[in-house]
Amino acid sequence: MAEEIDDELAPRPKKPRTPKPPRAWQRMLSGRRLDLLDPSPFDIEIEDIAHGLARVARWNGQTVGDHAFSVAQHSLIVEELCRVIRPGLEPKWQLAALLHDASEYVIGDMISPFKSALGSSYKDFEARLEAAIHVRFQLPPKTPVNIKTLIKKADKASAFFEATQLAGFTKRESVQIFGAPPAGYSVTLTPMPAAEAQKAYLDRYRELSEAVGIASTR
Repeated sequence: MAEEIDDELAPRPKKPRTPKPPRAWQRMLSGRRLDLLDPSPFDIEIEDIAHGLARVARWNGQTVGDHAFSVAQHSLIVEELCRVIRPGLEPKWQLAALLHDASEYVIGDMISPFKSALGSSYKDFEARLEAAIHVRFQLPPKTPVNIKTLIKKADKASAFFEATQLAGFTKRESVQIFGAPPAGYSVTLTPMPAAEAQKAYLDRYRELSEAVGIASTR
């Protein structure tokens, strides 16, 4: 009898708890909660994008000056270069150029060799986020090949100027890696404080969104 009572009082083994899935969303300053694995266009706000990109450094911060050269400032240069390379470019494709690195407000800016090392899983994640951003701003989920090629050309031209003026590359190195910039085009780059880059990015977005006919964000 005593043995039976002891058995009843003995602690019973606990059932293993099912671990909770890791948090896969990020809270934005707008109050939105963006699911990073399954991003929804409804959780994307231009103010969050501008805020984030103005604080993400190009070249992993290895640039001269008192401020980082931000992805927001880079995006403005790329959008301008697209108009230089292809005069008469439709406003919606100018907007696509401005937003070409918008996913980096969440995932940061990685140098191209590291992106290649990460492989297809990173590219798939980036593509899902880019598609959600495009849908949010009334662009096709996938950028047409000819526009993508144009943006890539402008992106490399911007990288040429950034590399030679800010990141310590020689012109010869930059031409070998990024190619020569468009003939007759030149720009002097001065890294902006984050608040100025953020405002400039938002101002250009508002000009383009009005031209495209996108309803104002809240």
